[in-house]
Amino acid sequence: MALADYDYALPPEAIAQFPLPERDASRLLVLDRRTGRVAHRGISELPELLRPGDLLVLNESRVIPARLVGRKRMTGGRAELLLVHPADGTPVATALAEPPAAHPWLCLGQASKGLTPGVELGFGEALTARVEERLGEGEFRVVFDGPGTLGERVAAAGLLPLPPYISRPPTADDAERYQTIYARVPGSVAAPTAGLHLTARLLERLAGRGITTARLTLDVGPGTFLPVRSPDESLHRMHPEPFDIPGATAAAIGRARAEGRRVVAVGTTVVRALESTAARGPVLAGAGRTDLFIRPGHRFRAVDALLTNFHLPRSTLLMLVSAFAGREQVLAAYRTAVEAGYRFFSYGDAMLVEDGR
Repeated sequence: MALADYDYALPPEAIAQFPLPERDASRLLVLDRRTGRVAHRGISELPELLRPGDLLVLNESRVIPARLVGRKRMTGGRAELLLVHPADGTPVATALAEPPAAHPWLCLGQASKGLTPGVELGFGEALTARVEERLGEGEFRVVFDGPGTLGERVAAAGLLPLPPYISRPPTADDAERYQTIYARVPGSVAAPTAGLHLTARLLERLAGRGITTARLTLDVGPGTFLPVRSPDESLHRMHPEPFDIPGATAAAIGRARAEGRRVVAVGTTVVRALESTAARGPVLAGAGRTDLFIRPGHRFRAVDALLTNFHLPRSTLLMLVSAFAGREQVLAAYRTAVEAGYRFFSYGDAMLVEDGR
């Protein structure tokens, strides 16, 4: 299909700039992917909408303050880096717990008059960086230096990397609200936003209904914001993202599928992690990296229902949801959501896609 086939009209005022006061106050559009029928509910009704025995899979990756704004040490020109991941394959959480110089990093960068190899950057008084290599498309190989651990330095100097469609600087409230309540493993530069709606009381109610949970991590990278530039969406290449599926989670999914119970993914990141390992059979435990691009034509093997937010026009995330529920049905549901005044994107409302039988 052409990229234009995933477009829809969205008024700017529909893009949520702030979260609602309560996480579980969001609206929930329920789409029956078998019939295309739409229902308007609330996220607080999720325990009644899911089925006893459903297995809810959560991504417990934690957003790090990955945006570093500083100066070139020689000229004083403004410079900015966005941490992506260690260039040597070390897990993000491991590298953050070690000295800043322990591992080179892949970063997105920009600066007045550009960044070139050899340029040294300063971020506050205790963190410096040296650009080692230009990799193209705004990517650089960078080596940091400073006292303590990189995690300590980034916590002191870094900013929360809010999505570009949120047209305001981050506030103190974002440090809490742009994290899921179960975020545990640092490593993402964007939140797995479907989980932002879940609260402790909602998880308790789900458990009380016989709905179990399992957890994995997929570190969300900046590729989640990158536009699809080719008119032919099949030419787009996803940025690899690291994931880790614990043995207990793989076993829980295996039991659910053997017993005919549904696996409900909380967010597209969970879908990509599970579908990446299930390409040839059951979901497997272990760590890896995925550049899986899920678009219409994909055969889903691990996921039966999906809780997700509303996604940008022409985005890979909208293509994933279209693969799960059908492009025309998804776009029709999005048009309905726009007309009904739903709030869109990271701090917006949610959508439950399931087979309503």
